[in-house]
Amino acid sequence: MSLCRVDLHHHFLPNFYRDYLTEIGQDKPDGFPFLPEWSEQSALALMDKLHIQHACLSISSPGVYFGDLAASVSLSRKVNEAAASLQIKYPERFSFLASVPLPDINAAIHELQFSMNELGAKGVVMHSNSEGMYAGDERLVPFYTALNDLNGILFIHPTSAHCGCCQSAQPTALRGKYPAPVMEFIFETTRTISDFVHAEYAERFPNIKMLVPHAGAALPLLANRIDLAMPIVTGNPSLPRLSDVLSKFYFDLAGAPVPDMLDLLVRYAKSTHLVYGSDWPFTPEQAAIQLAALLDKATFPSAFNYRDIMSENGYRLLNLPSPTNQETQ
Repeated sequence: MSLCRVDLHHHFLPNFYRDYLTEIGQDKPDGFPFLPEWSEQSALALMDKLHIQHACLSISSPGVYFGDLAASVSLSRKVNEAAASLQIKYPERFSFLASVPLPDINAAIHELQFSMNELGAKGVVMHSNSEGMYAGDERLVPFYTALNDLNGILFIHPTSAHCGCCQSAQPTALRGKYPAPVMEFIFETTRTISDFVHAEYAERFPNIKMLVPHAGAALPLLANRIDLAMPIVTGNPSLPRLSDVLSKFYFDLAGAPVPDMLDLLVRYAKSTHLVYGSDWPFTPEQAAIQLAALLDKATFPSAFNYRDIMSENGYRLLNLPSPTNQETQ
């Protein structure tokens, strides 16, 4: 049986979404130099080249909220219905994670429940912050309660930090050299997952399947430092330890995790909780092919089954039947 992949970090940009971003001046999101092209046909072609049997679609940064709640509610519904139509048309190839109009909690809950109950979404994509609301914010408790009740995936995708230099229309010297996806996305993921853990939400909402992108960002590197420092600076010795909680989360291998990030990640992640991610089309085709080849050559600890990482773990996370297992029965 040849290797096939299940892609948990796979974006889509339907034409109406790209047109809307261009119309409101978001055609270079987070300092990225352009909006990549996307189509149903190009997605399937890329998947065939990379032996991706199934891809879980999600909207990347900058997301669907730009200050106008009514417009965000409408845009969320449109992208979710577009993804659902692909899931219906190609049930063996596509599933999706819903986009919701955070930071409005009530509207986000409504769209989450509709998307999972009526459209068949597998969970939700939530960006690292929503207008400065990070994952440990207490205002998110009702939203997490709804997601926990639905046993959904929570995919945290980084976006630009909510700070003056990142939000300013005028690029700073360093911001001009290093767009947010280069480095800041890694720090954004690290700070918001840490915020979620220290709010004790991993324990409070055990049915949420947390999916962390980019091989855990800087979490595997900084977990021990954060665990040492947080009780000192907060005076709270009973804070949850990142090094204890990370094993509960899922991690995709998008980005460039080989070899350094991967070597650190496997110290914390369960063998059943690593999944493949291409990050296409923001990662261009040739780069995605090269990164997949590097993963294919990587050395994993003996407890980590490579076929499981590439496909079976993804099917289990999505609660989908594995065609590989069906063929071997």
